[in-house]
Amino acid sequence: MSASVTPGTETPMPAASQQAAAARPALETPKSIQRDRIRLLLRSPLFIAGIIILLFWVIMAIFGPLIAPYNADDTDLLNTLTPPSADHWFGTDQFGRDVFSRVIVGSRDILVVAPLATLLGTVVGTILGLITGYARGITDDIVSRIVDAFLALPLLIIAMLVITALGISNTTVIVVIGLSFGLIVGRTVRAAVLGERDLDYIAAANLRGEKPLYIMFVEILPNVMPPILVETTVRLGYAIFTVASLSFLGLGIQPPSPDWGLSISQNYGLIGGGFWWTVLFYAVAIGSLVIGVNLTAEGVQSVIDA
Repeated sequence: MSASVTPGTETPMPAASQQAAAARPALETPKSIQRDRIRLLLRSPLFIAGIIILLFWVIMAIFGPLIAPYNADDTDLLNTLTPPSADHWFGTDQFGRDVFSRVIVGSRDILVVAPLATLLGTVVGTILGLITGYARGITDDIVSRIVDAFLALPLLIIAMLVITALGISNTTVIVVIGLSFGLIVGRTVRAAVLGERDLDYIAAANLRGEKPLYIMFVEILPNVMPPILVETTVRLGYAIFTVASLSFLGLGIQPPSPDWGLSISQNYGLIGGGFWWTVLFYAVAIGSLVIGVNLTAEGVQSVIDA
C-alpha cells in the first residue's frame, strides 16, 4: 500500500539539490551554449586538421617572401626546366624561376581575393535573406524569382561575361564572386529566417512595437548565425576554386603575380614534354587549401548539428 503524504508535510528538498536545480537553467544560456560549441570544435579532428592547413597557408601568405629560398620573380635562363633537386626542391619553370618559392609566395593573392569575395557574399546574402524571409509577400516573390534566374547560369560563365565587360582587376573579381555567392547565401539565410519568424519571441517583439529592422538584425540574426557560419566556410572553398579558375583563364589575378592558377596557365603546355613539376605543385597547393577549408566547414557543421 502506498503511503499518503499530508499536504504541507512534504520532505523539503536538500539545500544542495535546490542549488543544483536553480543552476540548471543557467546552463542553457547562449554564452554557455557558445562555450560548449567551442569546446566541441577544439575536440573535432576534422576542424583541427582543417585549421592547421589553413594556418599553414596563411603563414606562407604573410611571411612567404621571408621563407622562400629565392625571389619568386627572379629568372635564371641557365637553369630552365630543371627537375626537383636539392637546390630547387620543386624544380624550375621555363624561365628558370624557382617553383617552390613561387608556390609559397603565390598563396598571398588567392588568400586575399577569395576571403574578401566570401565576406562580401556573406554580408549581401545575410541582408537579402533576412529581408526576404521576414517580409515574405510580394517582396519575397520578386527577389526569389530574380535569384532563381541568376542561379540558373553557372557562376563561372557569369563571372567571365561580367569581367570581360568591366575589365580585369582583383576588385572586379571580388565583386562578381561576392555578389554571385550573395544570392546563394541569401537562399540559405531566408530558409533559416522562415523557421524563426513565427516563433514566440518574434511575436513578443511585434507586440512591443519593435521596428522590422530591429527584429531582423537584433532578434533573428543571432539565432540564424550557425547556418550562416557554415555557409561562409563552404563558400570560401568555392571562392578559392573560382579565383584559381579565373586566373587560369586569364580573367583573374594578373602577371607578374606568382598566383597558383595563373602559374598553371603559364606552364600547363609543358606537361606533354615531361615537365610535370611546373604544374603539379601549384595544383597540389590549390587542392590542399580547398581541402583545408572543407575540413573546417565539416567540423563546424558537425558541431552545430550535435
